[in-house]
Amino acid sequence: MARDRKRIGAWLVAGLLLAVVLVLYRAERTGVSEHPAVPCPDSAPACPGSAPASASPSAGPPGTGTPSPSATSAPPSPTPPPATGAPTTAACTSPGACGFPDAHSTGPRTALERHDTGNMSVRTDGTVIRGWDIRGSLDVYANDVTVIDSRITSANWWGINLRPGFSGLRVLHTTITAVPGKGPDNGGVDYAVSNMGGSSIEVGWCDVSVFGNALSMGQGDLHDNYVHDLAAFRNQGGEWQHTDAVISGGGNKGRLTVRHNTLLNPVAVDRGASAALGLFADTGAVSSVVVDGNWLAGGAYALYGGGPGATGIQVTDNVFSTQYHPASGAYGPVAAWNAQGAGNVWRGNRMSDGRPVVPEPAP
Repeated sequence: MARDRKRIGAWLVAGLLLAVVLVLYRAERTGVSEHPAVPCPDSAPACPGSAPASASPSAGPPGTGTPSPSATSAPPSPTPPPATGAPTTAACTSPGACGFPDAHSTGPRTALERHDTGNMSVRTDGTVIRGWDIRGSLDVYANDVTVIDSRITSANWWGINLRPGFSGLRVLHTTITAVPGKGPDNGGVDYAVSNMGGSSIEVGWCDVSVFGNALSMGQGDLHDNYVHDLAAFRNQGGEWQHTDAVISGGGNKGRLTVRHNTLLNPVAVDRGASAALGLFADTGAVSSVVVDGNWLAGGAYALYGGGPGATGIQVTDNVFSTQYHPASGAYGPVAAWNAQGAGNVWRGNRMSDGRPVVPEPAP
């Protein structure tokens, strides 16, 4: 009997010790790794304990020439600019690093075949020029002409010119350039793409350089282009040719859309620089223009906004780069902005260092 009592007592002591061990183990687990749930605020960039989200590169543009949402979407809009002028978003270091077109995302995508055409006229509707390395220029007297995945090296006044009375020109994934000193305007070349027709044309994913007024038109759809290295030259009048990556002379009947381009004008002001994007009322009032999500740098001012009579001008979510001048243009980011014009909108524009851009009041 005494032996049974001892055995029962030993079991009781063992059970008590096991209970103590279990209690301590649970307390240790609770204190170390079982945190209570914490709500994740809407403003947090990531919830506690979660990995930060990372952006994945979007797919390249489709081969059809139609802008894809990923190819033409603009950078996210910053919050409304504060009165202090403090940066509203992170700095942007270069066009390609910040999602804007550059040499890697523009120009032909296929091997090219050399064609020494000289200054060639296109007179057949629906002509498609694909995969040509053209030594010369194209003068278009036809409708619905497409130039795609090609290269044009011009020694004429233009690279491609659409004549009055014709429409439907599309220039896609093409390099358009010239040799400085070899052009007809006292060694210079004036227009990479010129629209003299009466309707819109499309220029997309093109690499454009050297010309004085590179993309010249009052109406058109200009998207995803890289315009750079404009070349200064004295024209036949002996004056420095005015240079603009995109230029419109006003008086247009249709819409001009300039979206998601890199527009650079490195030319010095005393050698003719006007703008990265110049909306000028040379032949009539400027109207119905969309300038959205572009990278702009250089010129006297990076953007000329149309002047006193301009209406329907929407300038949104553009980056004004300081790569040539601290103020984007030599004298500032923007001039000739008509804040009171009907339908004019200025929103979400910033310097590449994140500061908001607010146009100065017109005199």
